[in-house]
Amino acid sequence: MTPVVKNILSKVPIKTQLKWGLRGGALLKLPLLAFVWPEVLEVEDDKSQLLIPCNYRTKNHLNVMYFGALCMGAEAAIALHVIDEIRKEGKIDFLFKDFKAQFLKRAEADVVFVCDQGLLVRDLIKKARMTKERQSQTFDSYALTPSKTGNEKVAEFSLTLSVKQR
Repeated sequence: MTPVVKNILSKVPIKTQLKWGLRGGALLKLPLLAFVWPEVLEVEDDKSQLLIPCNYRTKNHLNVMYFGALCMGAEAAIALHVIDEIRKEGKIDFLFKDFKAQFLKRAEADVVFVCDQGLLVRDLIKKARMTKERQSQTFDSYALTPSKTGNEKVAEFSLTLSVKQR
């Protein structure tokens, strides 16, 4: 990245950088994720929150969020920490190796996906950078529908993240 671009980006809030980085990256590489139009709510060192609206793009025939949209949100909540590290230092390849979900309630409204293991994700990336080898670890995220169920979880997810220094 050139010094001019770094200077311009330093004036843009991190949340905005990640929001448009996620949307732009999704549009180029994961168009299905771009189609559900995720909104970055929060990205801190230890926690990320992402909202996917429950609308005609994401609802099924029972007017609840479709299984696929829930899965994309779970993945993206964890991936935000990786994207933030790529934004800072670049050159990390990542993918998810497996996925486990437990659906506890119907997601009948906009869904907020939360990953509060950001520090562990960042530690895994540091380990991959130091060893130059692929590293994998399982992380958890969960889904809430604040407008319907408050802070009660509607789903819990476990995904294995695999990262490697490019």
